[in-house]
Amino acid sequence: MNTVQASRPQLAARLGQNTFVIRSETPLADEQMRRAAPSIFAAGKHGSRSERYTYIPTIEVLRGLRREGFEPFMVAQSKSRIEGKTEFTKHMIRMRHVGGVGPLSARPEANEIILINSHDGASSYQMLAGVFRFVCCNGLVVGNVSNDIRIPHKGNIQDEVIEGAFRVLEDFDAVDACTDGMKALTLRPEEERAFATAALALRYGERGEGQPPAPVSAEQLIEARRPEDFGHSLWSTFQRVQENALRGGQPGRSAQGRRVHTRPVASIDRGVSLNRALWVLAEEMRKLKA
Repeated sequence: MNTVQASRPQLAARLGQNTFVIRSETPLADEQMRRAAPSIFAAGKHGSRSERYTYIPTIEVLRGLRREGFEPFMVAQSKSRIEGKTEFTKHMIRMRHVGGVGPLSARPEANEIILINSHDGASSYQMLAGVFRFVCCNGLVVGNVSNDIRIPHKGNIQDEVIEGAFRVLEDFDAVDACTDGMKALTLRPEEERAFATAALALRYGERGEGQPPAPVSAEQLIEARRPEDFGHSLWSTFQRVQENALRGGQPGRSAQGRRVHTRPVASIDRGVSLNRALWVLAEEMRKLKA
């Protein structure tokens, strides 16, 4: 079995059979990142790319971001079944700016900038805003209140990526206001169920007449995994639903009626898209309630 091992203060987990992740409580060093995401250090582009494809190693971009005060706290990489392609596949880095890294007691979340890239043509450079919740190690992806920056593989990529990181950084006041607004709103039980029902459709698809139900119920998505998750605010409901939907592990029934445990969302793309959709759902409910 392939896995990534780490000792404290690191937190490591396997996302899925073809995706690996390592997260740390302190900034990751190059050798730690290389173990989980070697494509960050790719020495060139994949052979399928044309001469017009500008190759700049992700690690060089990361070193430029480090000089500007950004540090990586999590990396992930997709694997490939194609021989020799794993060194070029899609990877993700979640970074925090030194100006926003403080004691855990100051705020239970940390704002993060997410960099996604590949060297096989599967992804442009992409910069997203994220929020990391310390108590459950949940990495959220912000929906529609921040810049989504995409930079094609041509031109002066490194300078554009660094500029994009600061543009995302500027959006964190709006992100903080959004999360504070969610924390201030209390949901009634029927509103919590409505939120979870919509999330269930996002996670498992719409279920029409005659189709088997989702493996778990909306009520299961609302279940708390730890005392810190109790409460009826929109934020706490969102956090419980997000963790249960993405991490899996809940008992349920397959389409054939067999007892199963739900699987975690394994791919980088699916994790980002579902995370963003859940954020948008929570933000729209916040607007309705406000």
